[in-house]
Amino acid sequence: MPLLWLGGLFFATALAYAMVGFGGGSTYTALLVLAGTDYSLIPAISLACNITVVTGSTLRFAQARLIRWRRLVLLCSASIPLAWLGGRIDIPERAFITVLGLALMASAAALVFRPGKVTRSTIRLPRWSEPLIGGGTGFLAGLVGIGGGIFLAPLLHLMRWGAAREIAAASAVFILVNSVSGLTGQAQRLAANGDIDALLAYWPLLPAVLVGGQIGVWIGRDKASDLWLIRLTALLVLFVALRLLARAAGI
Repeated sequence: MPLLWLGGLFFATALAYAMVGFGGGSTYTALLVLAGTDYSLIPAISLACNITVVTGSTLRFAQARLIRWRRLVLLCSASIPLAWLGGRIDIPERAFITVLGLALMASAAALVFRPGKVTRSTIRLPRWSEPLIGGGTGFLAGLVGIGGGIFLAPLLHLMRWGAAREIAAASAVFILVNSVSGLTGQAQRLAANGDIDALLAYWPLLPAVLVGGQIGVWIGRDKASDLWLIRLTALLVLFVALRLLARAAGI
């Protein structure tokens, strides 16, 4: 697949995912596999694109004062080391992908059939519970090799952690810190193997996702309703779940 076409697909992916605070890492990975990219380069490319999208998202959400920094410290305090730990664990691929796909489908269904009216009220949880939530989702993100927002956002919506835009902002920051941690390790590995030059050939993808991400976060921040954002989150989670289950089935 020519890099120009790949850039267009990355642009569209970043636009859609940034609307709900995601980076799009799982879909970038799928596109790179379909494009025949060297497998050893894929995680680093996906994480770099993740960082590009959610850095812009984080800045725009911060300008709109939608980021709850104090609560995010609790969510992220355990996620970074546990994301690293999750990436160190090797389990049977098919069994893991099947379980993960089913878990994501359950998350999507829970969002679609979420009871009650969408409000800006939140449930006050014990302070110790948020590091557990962040650590658990960070660990799962490390196992999969993505930023983790796609796991965190459904949980925050179900807990009524905040308004949909606040959850999108929290997801962006969460993905950013986990992706930076993951890319650091990937860059060290590629440098040791002498593959950094091959990685740099994919730099045109970064401006593509930057522009797409900025358009997406503008739509999500200013133009979309909370209920619409929740449904889009559910749709994206379901899409990833079905893709994982199809991969597990060998389709």
